Amino acid sequence: MSNQSTTIVADGKLKMCPDGLEHVEAYIPSDCIQNHASNLLVLDNGDLLCTWFGGTQEGIADIHIYLSRLKKGQKEWSKAVKLSDDPARSEQNPILFRAPDNKLWLLYTAQKSGNQDTAIVRYRISEDEGYSWGPIETLFDQPGTFIRQPIVVLDNGDWLLPVFYCITPPGQKWTGNKDISAVKISKDQGESWEEYEVPNSLGCVHMNIEKIDDGTLLALFRSRWADHIYSSRSTDYGETWSEPIPTQLPNNNSSIQFTKLNNGDLALVFNNMNADNCMERRLSLYDEIEDEEDTDILSANQDTPEKDDEGRQAFWGAPRAPMTVAISEDGGRTWPYKKDIEIGDGYAMTNNSKEKLNREYSYPSIKQSADGKIHIAFTYFRQAIKYVCVSEEFIKS
Repeated sequence: MSNQSTTIVADGKLKMCPDGLEHVEAYIPSDCIQNHASNLLVLDNGDLLCTWFGGTQEGIADIHIYLSRLKKGQKEWSKAVKLSDDPARSEQNPILFRAPDNKLWLLYTAQKSGNQDTAIVRYRISEDEGYSWGPIETLFDQPGTFIRQPIVVLDNGDWLLPVFYCITPPGQKWTGNKDISAVKISKDQGESWEEYEVPNSLGCVHMNIEKIDDGTLLALFRSRWADHIYSSRSTDYGETWSEPIPTQLPNNNSSIQFTKLNNGDLALVFNNMNADNCMERRLSLYDEIEDEEDTDILSANQDTPEKDDEGRQAFWGAPRAPMTVAISEDGGRTWPYKKDIEIGDGYAMTNNSKEKLNREYSYPSIKQSADGKIHIAFTYFRQAIKYVCVSEEFIKS
């Protein structure tokens, strides 16, 4: 575990932690000032891939998608490779998906600077385990379409991709108050998609779906209200969903991820924190990079921001720490085992990485390999992507 004075050496080298347990860490190599929003994928050959976005600051058009590889048996992550380069859009939230035909898909969003409601979804396909990639194509062109969590292949062969929509009322800048979730389902291996909205999902985003042993689908959500992680379930291959309800776990309006382990347990990585007792808040995610016109819009609406029917307003700026891993043995109904893998004040009132002002641990990804190892990656101070490898026994200890 680290504190605010830690010097980040992003050399990719695995280091055993001196806690007497199997616990390995590394900072994935990158030349970018800011690195954020990682996602992991374990390949069948045992290699581990990590993708994320990097540049100077989220929302600016020099943000692009990167990929690094940890080959099976090796002790060092590879140098980052850039996989996108649109000079007019900020390219964010990459996900990796291995299709049943063994092709690798890279999906990500692409938005105009600072305008999340302009995002579209693009993709590339690799046929050689991610060493080379085909052309960049557009998957969804509806403005405001965002992704964060991976595709799930259902038992009937359908592909299910969770999405959320960044919606902005006329004359206002996007602040997250109107975001809703849906799923896209493909019955033809990604050639076409049908959409099914999650009912009453206002404020519930980053929908993360896993197949549970009882045959149902469980979804967990980030909350724009920075109160709780929300949950929903489906019993008909994702075409209908129950209304999201709050769990007992907190959420700070930051991303989460969970995965089903080899033994059927669920492992969740998240910030064990919400906005209770938080005195500071930001107006929006991009309030540091607004141009003059956008600032005028924000200022005009600052005293009377758009709220939902219950009077809620998206909460930005809650601390993003600690980084916690939890285990559920009952299909996500309870999470009795919790372990902090990183602690600190989590200061997130700025995205500034040039001046190293941000101290958040955020946007985690979690996957388990066939050998039982649990792999985690997350944003470290928005300066680097940190990799941690632990066992389920470590989490329960």
